[in-house]
Amino acid sequence: MHLAIDTSTDVAGIAVAHEFNILAELAWSCGQNHSVELMPRMKQLLEQGRIKFEDIEGIVIATGPGSFNGLRVGVGTAKGLAFGLNVPVVGISTLEMTAYAHSLSGLPVCPVINAGRSEVAAALFQQTNGKWQKLETEHITTIAELCKKTDKQTIFCGELTPAAIDELTSTLGER
Repeated sequence: MHLAIDTSTDVAGIAVAHEFNILAELAWSCGQNHSVELMPRMKQLLEQGRIKFEDIEGIVIATGPGSFNGLRVGVGTAKGLAFGLNVPVVGISTLEMTAYAHSLSGLPVCPVINAGRSEVAAALFQQTNGKWQKLETEHITTIAELCKKTDKQTIFCGELTPAAIDELTSTLGER
């Protein structure tokens, strides 16, 4: 079994999976309270799924971009658990994780996370011929710049503010 932890945004998430099947999952809005809420929620998740810490064979952690404090709490928790349980830890980009949920669409997928100061962290992925590919590396930009570079139908996903959604839809329409 593998434990997955994502504390990179204001919506935290944890899950336990075994052989590509999700056994238990929990997501919640925690704001900046990751350090207070993560372990009690993890205990709740494991109890609901009747899973023991000793059953965990590996840990997957979201590595950002995202909230510095949230990432610090998540990575620190993952490393501490991995050390205590003597299991490996694997880091996965938050943007790639967000995009992968749309991998079967056949369209380019642009995950976006608020970076503050009217900027966003973004990347571009697409599954082509059964192969998941990163078309554009993670970078800091603005919604306006993303709109300028978007010349075909693209799925935008992630942590989008209402203003960002308005800008995307008014500029791109159905693209």
